[in-house]
Amino acid sequence: MKKRVLNSKLITRRVFLIIFDILAIFLSAFAPLVLRYEFNLSEIPNVFIDSVWWILPIALVTTLIVFYVLRLYHSLWAYAGVTEMQNILVAGVVSAAIQAVVLLVSKHHVPRSYYFIYALCLIAATMLSRFSYRFARDYKHRSHNKKNGTAVMVIGAGDAGNVIIKEINNSYYSTMSIKCIIDDNQDKWGRYVQGIKVVGGRDKIVEYCALYQIDEIIIAIPSAPRRVIKEIIDICQVTSCKLKTLPGMYQLVNGEVDISKLRDVDVEDLLGRDPIRVDLDSILTYVKNQVVVVTGGGGSIGSELCRQIATHQPKQLIIVDIYENNAYDVQQELKIKHPELDLVVLIASVRNTNRMNKIFEEYKPDIVYHAAAHKHVPLMETSPNEAVKNNVFGTWKTAQAAAYAGVKKFVMISTDKAVNPTNIMGATKRICEMIIQTFNRHYDTEFVAVRFGNVLGSNGSVIPLFRKQIEAGGPVTVTHPDIIRYFMTIPEAVSLVLQAGAYAKGGEIFVLDMGEPVKILDLARNLIRLSGYKVDEDIKIVFTGLRPGEKLYEELLMEEEGMKDTANKLIHIGKPIEIDEEKFFVQLKQLKEATIHEEDDIREMIREIVPTYVPKQQV
Repeated sequence: MKKRVLNSKLITRRVFLIIFDILAIFLSAFAPLVLRYEFNLSEIPNVFIDSVWWILPIALVTTLIVFYVLRLYHSLWAYAGVTEMQNILVAGVVSAAIQAVVLLVSKHHVPRSYYFIYALCLIAATMLSRFSYRFARDYKHRSHNKKNGTAVMVIGAGDAGNVIIKEINNSYYSTMSIKCIIDDNQDKWGRYVQGIKVVGGRDKIVEYCALYQIDEIIIAIPSAPRRVIKEIIDICQVTSCKLKTLPGMYQLVNGEVDISKLRDVDVEDLLGRDPIRVDLDSILTYVKNQVVVVTGGGGSIGSELCRQIATHQPKQLIIVDIYENNAYDVQQELKIKHPELDLVVLIASVRNTNRMNKIFEEYKPDIVYHAAAHKHVPLMETSPNEAVKNNVFGTWKTAQAAAYAGVKKFVMISTDKAVNPTNIMGATKRICEMIIQTFNRHYDTEFVAVRFGNVLGSNGSVIPLFRKQIEAGGPVTVTHPDIIRYFMTIPEAVSLVLQAGAYAKGGEIFVLDMGEPVKILDLARNLIRLSGYKVDEDIKIVFTGLRPGEKLYEELLMEEEGMKDTANKLIHIGKPIEIDEEKFFVQLKQLKEATIHEEDDIREMIREIVPTYVPKQQV
């Protein structure tokens, strides 16, 4: 039924256009004579009038055929553009040329200006019929949006800004009404882009947001350095407008700039530095044609490791995870993006000795990235035995399975919380580092650890929590006004982990340079503003106090470790600390027995193994 209605509408429109074109051809045929003799019809020679009457039937038939061939009855004129305009110009010229040939061959006479004026009139009439609907539609749409739509300011009068403005203006479904453009280039001030005025530089943002009552700001400068973007965002946040931006310069290069590519301005844009770039193509040659295992491959870090490894042609990629939902999601994603990849997904616990041994014996991996761990600080404080079982002995069993299977390289993901730990999670990770360094002395496998801080948007991190709290209308909870953390994006951290793996010789603890620390309170305030709300008016911030095991700041290096540089200035090597191995193994055995018997408090035992561990309640 719907198809019939659509066909009926289509036929009606085509019939209307044909009727209009017939009238246009008729008027265009006589218009040159009327114009030539300045509307004095009595002075027009009869020979010219006779010639036009004679050619008119031929002009009607041939012009309608030309219009049909050039698809002037097929285009969607609501979205007509340059191509349709070109077709109309060609149609007008071809129609005039056909008339000229026929009249000259038949020796019918008309003024020499006839053909030129005829073509102009026909083109004008045809454009009027095709574009009038679009102009009327756009005018109605813009008028409606000016009254009821979202008032928008665009920052950037370059190519990206032009494309975004054009699409917003032309889209019937957009509810945005662009009021003004901001650009720091003074040569553009006072000029217009798609009919919208460039009102000034970034110093005018606050003024014109108030003047035009702007609801949303679009930052359309994908080529700008992250530092410049941050400066602009800092100004925009004063306005309480919602902010959107384009992901990056590659969108412009690939011609992918459109409304769908706009995203909300995120915390990553506020780091004030350009993304960390690593030449993975030269680094990941050691992954090519290798069998790679990623434990915890469904988690935030593990899944990103899998994504980046999959792009460098491993012989086989094996994902090991205890949580089947995450593992399944990563499996489906990689199957779609890399159908050629030999991918194996195994559900297994790193705490299961026999299971891990069997996996390593069967698949004989060359490289292992050990990302499986319990990482949530407050939860591990209330379940310390589970943290030890999973982190310490899960690492022990996985490393031992790797050593027995002859794995070439074993890279363990550690954390800055392992340095002078005040919580169980950090202390267990420090023990894991000690295990890795000890194993490296006894096996051919190159065992290394990579230590870094928080990653933006990872499972259990503060950013997703803040977002949920903002969506719920607040309050946003911050533990302490002075708490700071180091932050990196997940892809950045993982790329550095992969590069550190390439540098590994065995026994190192690689420390990633996380840049400048960020106050969590500032993150909370920025997220509230970026969401279009006012801090403490629309969304309140509440301080809840430090959680069990939490400290105000994290460290990346212990004093006694020292620091050694690598070829990458963002990756450093902590000097291995001497360990009494015999005593260490006895302590681990005792710790294992204690966790098996679910002893109430194992913190003192852990403190004996990790002297730098000071439980938070004792600080």
